[in-house]
Amino acid sequence: MNAPVKIETTLKDWETDQEVRWCPGCGDYAILKAVQRTLPQLGADPAKTVFISGIGCSSRFPYYIESYGFHTIHGRAPAFATGAKLANPELDIWLVTGDGDGLSIGGNHLMHVLRRNVNMQIMLFNNEIYGLTKGQASPTSREGTKSPSTPIGSYDHPARPAAFALGAGARFVARGFDVSKKLPEVLTAAHAHQGAAFIEIFQNCIVYNKDVFDDFAAPKGAEDRQLWLEDGKPMLFAGDTKGIALDTDTLTLKVVDVADGDWQTAGVIVHDVTNRSIAHMLVEMPFGEFPMALGVLYDDPRPTFEAAVIAERKKASEGKTADLARLLGSGQTWTVGGTAADPV
Repeated sequence: MNAPVKIETTLKDWETDQEVRWCPGCGDYAILKAVQRTLPQLGADPAKTVFISGIGCSSRFPYYIESYGFHTIHGRAPAFATGAKLANPELDIWLVTGDGDGLSIGGNHLMHVLRRNVNMQIMLFNNEIYGLTKGQASPTSREGTKSPSTPIGSYDHPARPAAFALGAGARFVARGFDVSKKLPEVLTAAHAHQGAAFIEIFQNCIVYNKDVFDDFAAPKGAEDRQLWLEDGKPMLFAGDTKGIALDTDTLTLKVVDVADGDWQTAGVIVHDVTNRSIAHMLVEMPFGEFPMALGVLYDDPRPTFEAAVIAERKKASEGKTADLARLLGSGQTWTVGGTAADPV
């Protein structure tokens, strides 16, 4: 676990005295409360918890959590977070980014923190728009999105954050949405994972991309279009009347009807969080024909980056005495003498 020594706190202990400055109705408020409710359940220690962000609406997050925080520069939060984790591996680090901050200028940095498997929780708020800079199309904006930067409609094929994370080698990939009551469960699972835990959180931008996720994330009426995944449980949705099966002829997923709860006969898949191939299929399912896959899609830990760095440092220093002066005087050295008038 990231916090082996549990501390008793309440939601109030994680609230700051800062005025929360998001637009009224912004989905970030719900995510903030979900995190503040989750931290006490984890037994997290404010003295060892760090929230690190880049630039964007989501990146104001560190101001509103009563812990250590670092509001860094555009797209570079993963680099700062990696440095903090290597400097003090005991820190419980939460990286907060957005679809613009994390997948545009920060895509390269995000890729490397995932492939290296640095032990932290990475929350990517995806509202499919640039909110802070007044509504331009972002890397995740859908084709046809009209915005100040795409007045006729975007012709870019959108990036899929969860697919990006899997492609970068992430060992934990999950999805949730801002107002979901199950979001704390997803955050808890991410925190339990040893390594880089990536969570894509669909977030409603009330001003520039309002209700874009209502077809599966509306507070009421969208439940039948959500596939909440649980390890060891069949992939059922729509009140258990439908499920996801594997078409063995095409090696693709398909939706099947489930009669009288008999999901086995329908061929519904049982979710295995360690199955990377199925995880790829789940994140690529086209919504509409398929439900939106939510929850923990993939969870298969491997040794962390900082553990390897610590082991290497320990091995390199065995039998040696720390002596900076000797180090500086080793190798090729020169003695410079003379004066300006009579240089050597």
